[in-house]
Amino acid sequence: MSKLDISVPHSLPRDEAQAKIKNLLASLQQEHKDTIQGVTEEWNGYEGKFSFKVKGMEVAGLLSVEPDHVRLESDLPFMVSFFKDTIANIIKDRAGKLLAN
Repeated sequence: MSKLDISVPHSLPRDEAQAKIKNLLASLQQEHKDTIQGVTEEWNGYEGKFSFKVKGMEVAGLLSVEPDHVRLESDLPFMVSFFKDTIANIIKDRAGKLLAN
């Protein structure tokens, strides 16, 4: 397993940042439906658990919406870990754009 730990800064109210992050997971599944399946989210306040499958491999982790940043933590399966940097860059780019508005 390879640890993925991403922090994306924002200056939005926490509720707005959380709503945008929730939309991000759903939109990623829609855009990459051939690769990403079964996205689930379970939120408790500003902290959430997520899971999905990438090419049949389970990816799970935690999301935390803080007053000034959103943090994503996940342990990537071995085969997915080869794409860790690409995954991190995509998440940072997409989340950064969403949270900038």
